[in-house]
Amino acid sequence: MIHENIKHFRKAKGLSQEELAVKLHVVRQTVSKWENGLSVPDADVLIRLANVLGVSVSQLLGIETEPNNHQALADQLAGLNEQLALKNQQERNRLQAGRKRGTILFLTFLAMLVALIVKNELVSLLLTGMCMISAAIILYRNLALLTNETTDDLRIGTLRVTTLINIGFLIIGILVACLTALDVITFSENGEKIFAMSFISCIMLASGILCPRIPYNRYTGLRLPWTIRDEETWKIAHNILGHISLPIVLLYVACTLTVPDFELVTSGAMILWIGIPGGISGVYYLRKYHSHLG
Repeated sequence: MIHENIKHFRKAKGLSQEELAVKLHVVRQTVSKWENGLSVPDADVLIRLANVLGVSVSQLLGIETEPNNHQALADQLAGLNEQLALKNQQERNRLQAGRKRGTILFLTFLAMLVALIVKNELVSLLLTGMCMISAAIILYRNLALLTNETTDDLRIGTLRVTTLINIGFLIIGILVACLTALDVITFSENGEKIFAMSFISCIMLASGILCPRIPYNRYTGLRLPWTIRDEETWKIAHNILGHISLPIVLLYVACTLTVPDFELVTSGAMILWIGIPGGISGVYYLRKYHSHLG
């Protein structure tokens, strides 16, 4: 790349950035930008730069043939400028996405920490809920940045709908929990069981409808170690989840109404709901991984 070549030939000539800048009648920061790949000199400056460094223009550009005229050189530099602009934008996006991921992780760990430390039930619910909802909102606002999907892509629409539904479930769950803690809402033992069953069933059904449509990503969906590493494994897991959600919900409702141990029934339903697609996709991933090794 031209920035590496400028730096290499400048050092070979025994010039500092300041000394080279003086010879070219530019400031040192301009030379620094060239060498860091943030910009390229225009055609006239590049010709003077080649003369100062005692090399050809083609050597600076890293090409085999010398540009045959000024316009060809200008076109070559314009192309390099476009490449640099794209590269720098991608780097800025990567850094910004890293900061957003860090914020989401921080809020998630903060929510868990608050839930463990704060003893007051209402305060704990409110603070934990604020952290979780804030993390989900940050995810929603930065889905295109984090998933590299364009905003006019249909897939980003599915991700946004999924994230909004997740936020809705979070708000409903936290609101009901807070109102229950304040004794604004009271449930009988059976009423509490029916509400919990209905809430969990709605989550499972909504996930079953949306999951087959969710594009491969690392932020929303069945995020298991093997599903986020391979797109085919991801699709298998989410297609299975889409097919089994309704039957498992029906089984869950039937067992809730007939089996006294609600916690056991709920745990069993969740294990089946996650375990079946997770297990099948895991086996697929292992076979695929071993076949590639072989």
